[in-house]
Amino acid sequence: MDRAALLAEWPLLGSIAPADADELLARARSRRFARGEAVFHEHDPADTLHLIRKGRFAIQLNLFGERAILTILGPGDSFGELALIDDNAHRSATVVALEPGQTLSIHVHDFDRMRERKPELERMVSALLASQVRRLSAQLAEALYLPVDVRIRRRLHAVLSQYGGTAEAAAVPLTQQTLAELAGTTRQAVNKVLREDEAKGIVELRRGAVVVHDPEALARRAKLTS
Repeated sequence: MDRAALLAEWPLLGSIAPADADELLARARSRRFARGEAVFHEHDPADTLHLIRKGRFAIQLNLFGERAILTILGPGDSFGELALIDDNAHRSATVVALEPGQTLSIHVHDFDRMRERKPELERMVSALLASQVRRLSAQLAEALYLPVDVRIRRRLHAVLSQYGGTAEAAAVPLTQQTLAELAGTTRQAVNKVLREDEAKGIVELRRGAVVVHDPEALARRAKLTS
């Protein structure tokens, strides 16, 4: 494993000294997941932090018998941070690989041994938690105050960055049902909104995917730009 090259892959590692980041990666274990495979399930014991190297992963919750997707994460992101702050923590969500993926997993025991010698690692934990709070706060505000059509477009625009960026056309290989779970609405509502945008040439609907031809127009309709 070329750890020097890996250091640039995760922005969160920039909050600690390079030598500490290198030691942390040296303790990490590479894990691979098939499409549709669960990394862990909601309520499982929490014992590892995962740094995503390849693939995209859905963070899922079961709410009142319905599945909801909180977010989709990809290379450079991480999940499982609760394991680092609570010895008795359990997973608050299920994480599923949307495609073949790879993570570097860091066991809480390894992290704690390092933290005893290097209390400055708390900066990385704080950065992780702050990032999660910002994301969840933004999503809560959207759920409370934005109409469904805007929310759908925002979730599609957010996911677009995981599949090639938001500056040019790209295909998002997610079903309309998955987008509905991301936006907290129904597949029928997603289909209606996407059909409207398809008629304007902004997107193109394909089987199991949405091609975004005009990311700028999508951003305007999502009220991300004026």
